[in-house]
Amino acid sequence: MGAGTRAVHLGRPPHQPDQPLNEPITPASTFVAGGDREYGRYGNPTWAAFETALGGLEGGRALAYSSGLAAVATVLDLVGHGATVVAPRNCYNGTILQLADLEARGRLRTELVDVTDTDAMVKACEDAALVWLESPTNPALEVADLPTIIAAAHEAGAYAVVDNTFATPLLQRPLEHGADLVVHSVTKYLAGHSDVLMGAIVTADDQLHGVLKGRRDLIGAVPGTFEAYLALRGLRTLHLRVERAQANAAELARRLGEHPAVGEVRYPGFGGIVAIVLAQGAMAADLLTHKTRLWVHATSLGGVESTFERRRRWKSEPATIPDALVRLSVGVEDVEDLWEDLRVALDDLTG
Repeated sequence: MGAGTRAVHLGRPPHQPDQPLNEPITPASTFVAGGDREYGRYGNPTWAAFETALGGLEGGRALAYSSGLAAVATVLDLVGHGATVVAPRNCYNGTILQLADLEARGRLRTELVDVTDTDAMVKACEDAALVWLESPTNPALEVADLPTIIAAAHEAGAYAVVDNTFATPLLQRPLEHGADLVVHSVTKYLAGHSDVLMGAIVTADDQLHGVLKGRRDLIGAVPGTFEAYLALRGLRTLHLRVERAQANAAELARRLGEHPAVGEVRYPGFGGIVAIVLAQGAMAADLLTHKTRLWVHATSLGGVESTFERRRRWKSEPATIPDALVRLSVGVEDVEDLWEDLRVALDDLTG
């Protein structure tokens, strides 16, 4: 089946007369003894339905978590004491902060590398226990040579992990490139409506799945059943939303490149995220995010509505991100309306 068909149909109850078409919300903390669940921290039918759908889209087995960073923390917990994690220098700020915290406490060593420099990444893999990848990176939108770097990680005996939040399994399936683990902030494109806080990990390795499930059971970083229900509901339209957002993003990237207020456009050629660097600097970038009517100044992404922000407003954002870079999460609105709103604001800056 095609990805769109799988997004619509996976994780549903059996088609039986008078049974619900969708997996219901099961708000249970306690289950009758004698089965596989036993207790609410170990599993839930509503999570299981979401995990079935996402696992089918990524080509592995999924585990749902309370947030994307809870999923990140679970993966980093696989790294032995004092071992090295290689990661992109411009990856998601939350991931960098977790790595910095673990390194400051002597838990592990971090090496941040330019992910577009494949030779440097391959060399860094030699001493790694885990290689963390994003492609495209957040918010620099750099694209990594996933097959080559993943192969180098495995040659060194390291885990290869890909944060696939930006691309989604519709545009990229890292497990097919040999990745051991795929991480998602379900909050973003998968749920897609700016109303869910949730994360996920997917693996094709049954042993790894068992280890991660055991860690989740022990730590308790589990999602709420209502959140899992909403995430699965959002997943049903993922293919439609990604198709529209990507078409809008490509057109906006083209037009933005022609505007004198924009010094640089970053768009990897796929997905719904565009980054621009304002020619007049950080102040112009801040002004832009307060001059629009449709575009919303917000830090998240992947929703049906278009949002944007200057990423360096966060003090923890890497210094390698341009001070005047604005990350745009392009939504599913009419592209002409999105452009007109941006154009007027950009014209005002140049005027």
